[in-house]
Amino acid sequence: MVRSIHIVALGSERSGLGLLEEGAGQPQGGLLWSYLGRSVVPGVRDTLSRTDGSLLSSTAATLHPMNPAFIQYQARMFGDVRVLVHDCPSWDLLDRDWVATRGVLEQADILVIKYSVNDKLTFQQVRDAYSPRIRPLLRHWAVPVIVAAVGARLNEEGPPCTCPLCASDWSSSVPHNEGLQLARDLGATYLELPSLNDFFVGRYFGGVLEYFMVQCLKQKAKERPDKRRTHKASELRPPQLEQPARLPAVRVEESRFSQDMQWLLERGVQFADVAFYAGDSGKELGWAHAAVLCSVSPYFRQLLLGGQGRDRPVSRCACRDGPQSLLSTWDGGAEDPPRPDGHLAGRLSRLVVKDPLLCRCLWDMLRFLYRGASEWKQLQDAAGEKLKSSVAVAELLERVRSFITREKGSRETLSTHPSQQSSRYLGNLFNSPLCSDVIFMVQGSVLPAHRAVLVARCDVMAAMFSGKYAEARSRVVPIHGVSSDTFLSFLEYLYTDTCCPASVLQAMSVLVCAEMYQVKRLQHLCEVCVCAYLQSMPSRELASTGISVVRLLRRAKCHNADQLYIWLLHFIANNYLIFSHKPDFLELSGESRRPLQSKW
Repeated sequence: MVRSIHIVALGSERSGLGLLEEGAGQPQGGLLWSYLGRSVVPGVRDTLSRTDGSLLSSTAATLHPMNPAFIQYQARMFGDVRVLVHDCPSWDLLDRDWVATRGVLEQADILVIKYSVNDKLTFQQVRDAYSPRIRPLLRHWAVPVIVAAVGARLNEEGPPCTCPLCASDWSSSVPHNEGLQLARDLGATYLELPSLNDFFVGRYFGGVLEYFMVQCLKQKAKERPDKRRTHKASELRPPQLEQPARLPAVRVEESRFSQDMQWLLERGVQFADVAFYAGDSGKELGWAHAAVLCSVSPYFRQLLLGGQGRDRPVSRCACRDGPQSLLSTWDGGAEDPPRPDGHLAGRLSRLVVKDPLLCRCLWDMLRFLYRGASEWKQLQDAAGEKLKSSVAVAELLERVRSFITREKGSRETLSTHPSQQSSRYLGNLFNSPLCSDVIFMVQGSVLPAHRAVLVARCDVMAAMFSGKYAEARSRVVPIHGVSSDTFLSFLEYLYTDTCCPASVLQAMSVLVCAEMYQVKRLQHLCEVCVCAYLQSMPSRELASTGISVVRLLRRAKCHNADQLYIWLLHFIANNYLIFSHKPDFLELSGESRRPLQSKW
């Protein structure tokens, strides 16, 4: 009895065309053509031939007699196994005769869906139009599916971002996470093939395809052909990770960025370096922090820093002539107010508020700026309660708008979430010497920072800079036990409220740093990053990776990452056959190994 495998391939690996080579009846250089024409495993593959049995030549591929959309060719593998391939390089051809196309798909033992990562338009068509058609068929037939993303993403400005959580792929390329989501929707194994060389075609794609072939042959040997597609209990499952819903959820707290900055305004007087005074009476109106004001408002950056600022915008309030008509600096007549013991004295800037509307609503305006300059409705309501006049409120909003407008004639249309808006502005100060009052020395690297931001965002930093410690009296603070890249990522989170490590190991390093400084939300974000990286790995890559999941498990337990520890236990259990053969599996304690073995 002749054993056979039927493979159906849909889509093209090429950007834009998705068609055959001009003048040729075959997909020259295509994924399956390249795989079947290579001797990846010596002695396994014998011949690549026409459907009539003759040896395959450069023009051997022929059109399917019942559906010309498919090109068919065959090979002989594993000695006596006949592999028949039906390849449709153009999705548009499927629309011409869907009934005949469905007939070809019904005969498939393995389905391969291909696309070029640099052809986003075709990918969107596949995801939105063709995937919904194919998905119900796959549920009924239970055939293994491979989604292959082929090609290296093009980027004129620099190398791509490889982070699975990041959405910074280019407009013309298909991001990693979108391809992975398509594979999950189809219940498929997802592969990325940057090029069609011996490694990616033969070892990577070929290894997964041969795995499916062997499993199909075993399945056919056990079941009668007429029952193979009706027994859902014995259907072939792809070698992939469990779906996210079957693993414990890793929860991350809501952002408190805006609340932290409001706390700084209300209670961070110890680190304030800007004082406001009424222009008519000289009465003290309040305190603020130059770092925050300069990051949010170009107007304050010009007023406080002058030539040090990166740009020099001016106020464009319709009812005033220039910036000096609203606020002005005042350097004489008073000594710096006393600071708490041990606090490093800094330069104090005094600003005189000349406008009566700003004098009455200064605190509301500062709270608006500290919370990201996006909560216009709250500012309007607060001003309305004090001014009792819609005209006065409109004039006040125009003055505030003039503080944050960047270009002449523009209007601020800030509609993002307040915490996102605040973190976006404060990110301008990240790793910048502008208004910096502390320098971290980490492995020889000089990292400037701002005490006001640090104490508002990190309780350990607040204790370190507020108490009677050496750090509170020194401008240069050495950091030990952390790499400069890791500490820079930690500071980036404090300023931007985001975390995007480039690898599993970097995410674990940032997690350890977050645990050291007791920043729980960053720790949980790193847990999510680690889970996302591991979950995006196909089983074949997971088996060969140099990342030790068992050691990640031990580090998670050591650094109080409880959610990650529980998730990794379930992850190892779901992939027990992969991890149980690794040497480091024996390093697990009996307490950790028992729940894994009990699941199996």
